[in-house]
Amino acid sequence: MKIKGFVYCSVLASFFLFGFLQGSVHGRPLLTSSPAARPRRGDAAPFARWLVSQSSWGVLNTISSEWGGAPFGNVVSFSDGLPEKGKGVPYFYLTELDPTASNALKDKRSSFTISEYNLGTCGKADPENPTCSKITLVGKLKLIDGSSDEAEVARTALFAKHPEMKSWPKSHKFQVFKLDIENIFMINWYGGPKPLTVDQYLQAKM
Repeated sequence: MKIKGFVYCSVLASFFLFGFLQGSVHGRPLLTSSPAARPRRGDAAPFARWLVSQSSWGVLNTISSEWGGAPFGNVVSFSDGLPEKGKGVPYFYLTELDPTASNALKDKRSSFTISEYNLGTCGKADPENPTCSKITLVGKLKLIDGSSDEAEVARTALFAKHPEMKSWPKSHKFQVFKLDIENIFMINWYGGPKPLTVDQYLQAKM
């Protein structure tokens, strides 16, 4: 177990050192010069789509194959489409050298959590405060055929939001995954989670 952890840390260290030496480490750019207006809290579907569209990272949770089925959360970058043209479905650029991808290939059950706090629109509210919105998308994390049109569209969207990804080591064999959403949990005010179906979410206009 300790050896596996050491190897994993060594792989990550070499990966990020490579990126640094290649001059590929930059601060995240804003999605647009004028971010989309924040929808009314009562409009659950547009609000959820806005929160996902404006975000660039979150915590992706999978079922650990190494630790006896324990939940494993990992900070990952994502995109649901080109800036201001998001479709609501999160795409990820992952390598099997990382537990998240290897876990998903054995058990697709996953969830992805995003906080509004990262957007800087929560004012002085704590991230756990119900007025600082958060959303969890629950479903199956699936590998996309790398030669498909969907994978090409996903890579374009991912690279538009995360330009650094283009220079990530080819030897790490990054692949496109997507979260096939089955349930949605969102809190953006007091009173518990907002009732919201997947169809309502995907069909919402921003």
